[in-house]
Amino acid sequence: MCGICGWIDFDRDLGGPDSRRELADMTATMAYRGPDDEGTWIDGPAALGHRRLAVIDLEGGRQPMTLDEDRQPALVVVYAGETYNYRELRQRLVALGHRFDTSSDTEVVLHAHREWGRRDPCTAVSELNGMFAYALWDIAKRELLLVRDRLGIKPLYYYPTQHGVLFGSEPKAILANSLAERAMDAEGLRRALCSSSFADPYNTVFRGMREVRPGQIVRVSREGIQQITYWQLTDSGHTDDVNTTVRRVRELLDDTIQRQLVADVPLCTLLSGGLDSSAMTALAARYSDERIQSFALDFVGYTENFTPDPKRPTPDGPYVKEVAKFVNTDHTDITLSADELMDPSVRAAALHARDLPLTLGNVDSSLYLLFRAIGQHSTVALSGEAADELFGGYRCFHDPACVQRDTFPWYEVSDIALQSLDPGLVEKLDLPGYLDEQYRTALAEVPALTGPASVDPHERRMREVCYLVLTRFLPTLLDRKDRLSMASGLEVRVPYCDHRLVEYVFGTPWAHKTFDRREKSLLRAAAADLLPQSVLQRVKSAYPAIQDPTYDRMLRNRFTALLNDRNAAVAPLLSVDGSRALLNATDNLRVEHILTLQDFLSDYNVSLTV
Repeated sequence: MCGICGWIDFDRDLGGPDSRRELADMTATMAYRGPDDEGTWIDGPAALGHRRLAVIDLEGGRQPMTLDEDRQPALVVVYAGETYNYRELRQRLVALGHRFDTSSDTEVVLHAHREWGRRDPCTAVSELNGMFAYALWDIAKRELLLVRDRLGIKPLYYYPTQHGVLFGSEPKAILANSLAERAMDAEGLRRALCSSSFADPYNTVFRGMREVRPGQIVRVSREGIQQITYWQLTDSGHTDDVNTTVRRVRELLDDTIQRQLVADVPLCTLLSGGLDSSAMTALAARYSDERIQSFALDFVGYTENFTPDPKRPTPDGPYVKEVAKFVNTDHTDITLSADELMDPSVRAAALHARDLPLTLGNVDSSLYLLFRAIGQHSTVALSGEAADELFGGYRCFHDPACVQRDTFPWYEVSDIALQSLDPGLVEKLDLPGYLDEQYRTALAEVPALTGPASVDPHERRMREVCYLVLTRFLPTLLDRKDRLSMASGLEVRVPYCDHRLVEYVFGTPWAHKTFDRREKSLLRAAAADLLPQSVLQRVKSAYPAIQDPTYDRMLRNRFTALLNDRNAAVAPLLSVDGSRALLNATDNLRVEHILTLQDFLSDYNVSLTV
């Protein structure tokens, strides 16, 4: 797991001192993503930078890595992520005559492109099972490939320039180059003002900067920039009955967990006591050669003073303890306080990690602190992220009002959110209209459907909802988890994002996914022999949110001070009177969002052009 960056300029030699200094600055921004090593490679129009978090082949996996032909470098790669099937691919490539100098997965990726990707890079990338983002420079062709995994687990950004492109694992790497401007236009501001990612998640808030889309390759040459799709979510047909489907889900989970346990460094699991993380932890404990470490998040006094709400009917603590005992993990609770969550340095670190003025409240700060604490013990963690999106765990899958809503089922622009903004800005941005436009665009992407979904209106709508959640909502969560974990040099793997599992379950009829008339029926049945009944039958409870009134008071005190500051960077965007109404709202999310936007505009020195 690493951080990558680079610069292609077909009109100049990047070997000069100024270019080298800019590449060094870009690479330095990725230091926390790769605290173990760094490297750069420059030749003519290409400059590549790499920061390494050593996970596999600690001695031999240094980057940038080259593959020679006739004793001269032919391909150069900077790679972030993991290819879980690299051992099988290596065996195949050795049988085809390839020779390897290391035991790293990065070298396997290089040889895969040499063997299968010269005519069509999609052929090589399609062989890879994993989470990855990498840049491959072909010296002879003078061509750069920017490649991202199928689900977009690992981030990769690019910024077209007059004569080439800048790229990086995070926007800050690109912004470190003098060619990139720190500007936000109306399109970027629309996304910045939305509290959940319903829009095209691959348009950044920075003008001119894009993300490589999941399942795509961006090819950069003198002829320009071309987007190539090597994978997309499709409905290939599902003919298995419920019992066969459950067995197949379990087989895929067994295989995926075993693949993702491979590491040459300490490994752990994130355990919440819910079905997703508990099933994953149980399988990890079953297949690991060593006793699995598990970690859970808690807040001071949370379990003792817990107040249930519709999103969180039960506290995690008792279930976490039961699972840890049941599967025999070496468990640790990470307990946080309101003071820690409101610590300005913590909030600044979380914002710096995300490069994005979007927040889910204290989730960002608590995740950052959780990952920082885990990073003191482990380098790799397995997470249950994406199971809700894949198997249908959220309320928006099961509430008819949400399902039938003619927009994204999980999101709507509330009146109080609009009232907090300057009326002229609200009219100019037209956020409800923007929401509708983005929804129609996403809906038009839904692949042709087979089986019951092709004839039954409810099955069709549920398949649409599944597609929207996987392609519009899930990317927000994956991005958040990657950024906040890598900020502490912790690699988080997400087994439920294995593309084989996603392909199989996406095409499954909704009637199969709810065959026991509950959420996540297939996963519950597949994990029936792994967990205690209390956990198998537990109703979904969302990620914990601190319930300490001290936190609310501290948050509102800071928000009041912001509203009284006429020189605040965010002030031109707000209606002060409308924003004051948020002080009496029961949900802190909009308050958190405005505070984060203020910090972002100020800390990143962003120029607004609306």
